[in-house]
Amino acid sequence: MTASSQQFHGSDLEKISEYYHLDQKKIINYSGNVNPLGLPQSIQTKLAKHIALIGQYPDREYTDLRKAIATYTDAEIGSILVGNGSTELISLCIKALSPINTLIIGPTYSEYQREININNGRSKYFSLLEEDDFAINLDSLKKALTKDIDLLIICNPNNPTSSAIPKKVLRKILDHCLIWDVYVLIDETYVEFVENVNDISAISLTPFYRNLFIIRGVSKFFAAPGLRLGYGISGNSSLIQQLNQLKNPWTINSLAAYAGELMLQDKSYIKATRDLIHQEQKRIFSILSNWNDIKVYPVSANFILIQLDEQYNSHLVFEALIKEHLMIRDASSFPFLSNRYIRFCLLTKKDNDKLLIALRNILDKMSTDVDS
Repeated sequence: MTASSQQFHGSDLEKISEYYHLDQKKIINYSGNVNPLGLPQSIQTKLAKHIALIGQYPDREYTDLRKAIATYTDAEIGSILVGNGSTELISLCIKALSPINTLIIGPTYSEYQREININNGRSKYFSLLEEDDFAINLDSLKKALTKDIDLLIICNPNNPTSSAIPKKVLRKILDHCLIWDVYVLIDETYVEFVENVNDISAISLTPFYRNLFIIRGVSKFFAAPGLRLGYGISGNSSLIQQLNQLKNPWTINSLAAYAGELMLQDKSYIKATRDLIHQEQKRIFSILSNWNDIKVYPVSANFILIQLDEQYNSHLVFEALIKEHLMIRDASSFPFLSNRYIRFCLLTKKDNDKLLIALRNILDKMSTDVDS
């Protein structure tokens, strides 16, 4: 299998280590978009002391967990639904709405289109344009949102572009969607990494728009992908009730529910994460902006998208880095992105510097090889 035909997900460490004959433990993962601080220490300590929770059924209503989410997000507890990761909630929402035609803002996460296909719907993409730095063009989007569209899916901030739609623009989108009776699903998986969260998150809009459903999870910001804990928020009580009827009971185990309560209250961890990510967003963007053989796009989330100069190939850059045990994302598998795009997430300052040094050396060597 050639480099151009082999694609890996950010969690595919086992496949990658096997394919390239590497020690998995030595790989630094810049592809998973997970908080570099790791699982909060407070959670690790307290979970160990409450291991006996495994012997209990969780509260079917997950009341304490939803209370913690309500406090954390400033949402009404009755508007909150919990699930087995954001993936289950995406699936439930699409199953409940049963859209015939869905518009997906992309390039973005492939799971949305997959779930639409599973539920026998049709989907098409509204393309974010490179010349706009992948920022939304509101007028063009409105033209694409016609009476034939049942559902609009937005990842905000968007993966892999790291672009974000401001809340004031989301209001205009939601108003337009109300006119055409279009439901809006917003995936806010990465919104907690944004410097001004309240300017981007649409949670405060849920009481005013019955056509809005927001999804979040703890996998990325709280570095807990193994917990499989997600939550959805909507001001549409009928939709929340319908989703609760569709979902299986007890999809979140007792330990995961308890961990969720704890981590959402860990203010010191939350602050430390935001301080680190916001500092590195600015620092790394500034450094890369001075490289003359790449284009770096504005950063809202905890990852950065780069367009390489025409002389480079994303697959070859990926392979050169993974051989140094540095795993980035070859972004050519995303819709509308060519083999000149790579994405990497922000880790600690030390690890970020390590990646930049290696990347710079690799690009310089490739450039020299082309010239010689």
